[in-house]
Amino acid sequence: MLIISGRRADPDALAMEWGLNEVQREVVERMAESREEFSYPQPELLQFELKMRDHLVRSARALYASGIAFSTYERSRANPAYWDRTELGGFRLRQGILPSQGIINIFQEGRKYATECATAMVIILYHAVLQSIRREDFERLFADILLYDWRYDQDLDLRTIPTTTFLPGDILYFANPDHNPDKPQWQGENAVDLGRGLYYGHGAGIRDAESMIEFLNEQRRVGATRSAYLVPQATRPGFAYLFPYDNRRPQVRFEQRAADMGSRITAQIGSLFWEW
Repeated sequence: MLIISGRRADPDALAMEWGLNEVQREVVERMAESREEFSYPQPELLQFELKMRDHLVRSARALYASGIAFSTYERSRANPAYWDRTELGGFRLRQGILPSQGIINIFQEGRKYATECATAMVIILYHAVLQSIRREDFERLFADILLYDWRYDQDLDLRTIPTTTFLPGDILYFANPDHNPDKPQWQGENAVDLGRGLYYGHGAGIRDAESMIEFLNEQRRVGATRSAYLVPQATRPGFAYLFPYDNRRPQVRFEQRAADMGSRITAQIGSLFWEW
């Protein structure tokens, strides 16, 4: 069920009124059809989430096309002009490199990078946020990026929730309980829901759920009896938390200054200033 400002919303009406693309339309359709309640106190919050979910899907496809390789952390690599490789195989942003520059380079020169699937999901998250919020806010919020496994900046405000309502842009998990112990990297696969029944998992590629499960089943131990399966949970960034930094919203700053006669208040919206 989809609720906006206390009222049940019609996904067809939203798609027409807001000019939603295919991914965004599928999001509101799944929300409306779900037994779970998706409630938004104002339409702008949902609009921001739809924009960011679209960027999550686009970023996942872009990372897949970048040429980034799959590897264990022991064999990971990164462009040394932007990232320092840690002893554990993670990537720490080099001094003097802006967070946006480091993330963008992964997508521009993907063949210089290799990592495991969890880190790839975090890279996708950062890239999608970069496309969704103001650049100066991104640089400030994510000033000290470390890419390693599921290590991430708290300002992503990630939440993993139990659910069977999967939405485009969600990060899902295919578990492989009988994986080959010699290949722990295939104990499961993190995957972005791309919509229309497709998922992107780093190392597995873009597949439907059946094919993703078949791929993981090929990585099981000899004599395995349990199939891989899609876990009923979804990992989502804090859309509401990031909404104030929306790059479509004017930036408002208030400042109170002492003066000889009482005090003055100044406000800034973009490049415009008011004082009273």
